[in-house]
Amino acid sequence: MPGMTAPLPPFFQFRAETPPLGLADARLVCAGFDHTRLQVDDFQRCAIEPVRGVAKRQGEYLAGRLCAREALRQLCGQALVPGRDEDGVPIWPAGVVGSITHGAGQAAAVVASNRHWRGLGLDLEKHLSAERAAKLAGEILTPAELERARNLDPQAFAQRVTLTFSLKESLFKALYPLVLRRFYFHDAELIGQDDAGGARLRLLLDLHGDWPKGSELDGRYAEFDDYLLSLVAVPR
Repeated sequence: MPGMTAPLPPFFQFRAETPPLGLADARLVCAGFDHTRLQVDDFQRCAIEPVRGVAKRQGEYLAGRLCAREALRQLCGQALVPGRDEDGVPIWPAGVVGSITHGAGQAAAVVASNRHWRGLGLDLEKHLSAERAAKLAGEILTPAELERARNLDPQAFAQRVTLTFSLKESLFKALYPLVLRRFYFHDAELIGQDDAGGARLRLLLDLHGDWPKGSELDGRYAEFDDYLLSLVAVPR
């Protein structure tokens, strides 16, 4: 169980166990939270700079930063809080790469040394319903991905759409700080996944000199409760 030097606010609780993403030399911290229980002084109590927005936005942000602070404490022995740049991208301490995700009452953060990894992208999603997945599939899946999924039953199709959405979000979060160029769901495709939590993605555009069209990257995912957590790690 993660430990903090100061009491945690009542709206937030660390998960005793983290999903098995299995990334070497990394620290993953997950938590549940209820933004409706957020108090006006929780940011001050946690010594974290507040963010503007409605209670939902504030709760998500604080939960994500608490996860990141604990992950950094585990990795380097200091309970540091990442800042953020003008685009809202986390600014990690020197020598560290990481990623934060939050939504639907769950938050998580992963950090690792930049001696081993160039970039990390983490994403957490609540599983889409069959109806919602059917509506969103064309926005998330490429024509080739849709073709590969066309024989799946509605529940399996919804799981595929959720997985593809999450992995592409993780891919963007891993690569954007390295290339500083935005790309979208149809600019990459999921070309394979297995029951052990492994996945493979391929870029469909020339994104950067290091990542031309056709570049492939590994992804990982784990499911817990009604959620899916995905990770894309770019090795050093």
